[in-house]
Amino acid sequence: MLYAIIATDVANSLEKRLATRPAHLERLQQLTAEGRVVLAGPHPAVDSNDPGAAGFTGSLTVAEFDSLADAQAWAEADPFVKAGVYASVVVKPFKQVLP
Repeated sequence: MLYAIIATDVANSLEKRLATRPAHLERLQQLTAEGRVVLAGPHPAVDSNDPGAAGFTGSLTVAEFDSLADAQAWAEADPFVKAGVYASVVVKPFKQVLP
């Protein structure tokens, strides 16, 4: 089943985000290689694909997992969680309708 992993950053997270990004992306690339990622990316803090110093306010990942517990465990092990980039992470079942 698909699950939406919705993360909200702590204030002023950009420096921590940039330092931890390679490890964060490595895990996402592994899921992508397994054909499990529908989409993934950050929420820019301003209306721009490149928010610069404004940074990001969080992230969204929609991916396939065997269970809600598996999705939650994967989300909790994210390097951004361990580095204190995320203030909170919500994991919800997701039903893709389009495309």
